[in-house]
Amino acid sequence: MNEPIIKLEKVVKRFGDTTVLNELDFEVQPGEKVTIIGPSGSGKSTVLRILMTLEGIDSGMIYVAGQPLWHEYKNDALVPAGEAHLRNMRKHMGMVFQQFNLFPHMTVRRNITEAPVHVLGLSKHEARQRAEEYLELVGLADQADKFPRQLSGGQQQRVAIARALAMRPRIMLFDEPTSALDPELVGEVLSVIQRLSQEHDLTMLLVTHEMQFAQQISDRVCFFDKGVIVEQGTPETLFANPVEPRTREFLKGVTLEATVEQDA
Repeated sequence: MNEPIIKLEKVVKRFGDTTVLNELDFEVQPGEKVTIIGPSGSGKSTVLRILMTLEGIDSGMIYVAGQPLWHEYKNDALVPAGEAHLRNMRKHMGMVFQQFNLFPHMTVRRNITEAPVHVLGLSKHEARQRAEEYLELVGLADQADKFPRQLSGGQQQRVAIARALAMRPRIMLFDEPTSALDPELVGEVLSVIQRLSQEHDLTMLLVTHEMQFAQQISDRVCFFDKGVIVEQGTPETLFANPVEPRTREFLKGVTLEATVEQDA
């Protein structure tokens, strides 16, 4: 087996008196598509925010692409990472958030070219070519000169995906990318993510409440509760034949919820 591209060892994260991640051990292999499911407050989105260096950790170690994320070596000693190290590590990852976080005063094209120019040092011409490539991929090549307010929520989220891809990350993180969308717009975003998973050799880590989508896209599904992995396995195994009572209880609840929504 390859060296994992993401590795968490005994990671603890607290918010005040609440332990959100409780000595979490977790690995993702290069090219693997892993979905994290679980109830609110289980720590699933916190994992993504920590990987993107938006939240720190209280203890433990994290490695991304073989390098420590929140630590670095100085004079052969492991010390807390400085900003330069964190900035360099972020280049491995792209993240798509629940909210689209687009710059409202910039066109779609400029939303995508801004970071490649200022962070990666691409020329404006190279960045523009890259923007056009990824807008084509997400089906929005004809929307490049519009502003975010002129787009639907689904279109804005697809722009956010193109923006993350334009940094050419090795790892894509998706934090409930459809939760802010009207139900009729969910499918267009999920189809783009599915196409990405099929056509590009990206490692993908997704947090989602879309169980059917998780079944379709994942190599592995992890059920989180109270800051630990309660159960994990292939989608076929975990959804059809969960072992742990807590997993069965959760899946029964979300299945019931989806049925009620369909009937409404």
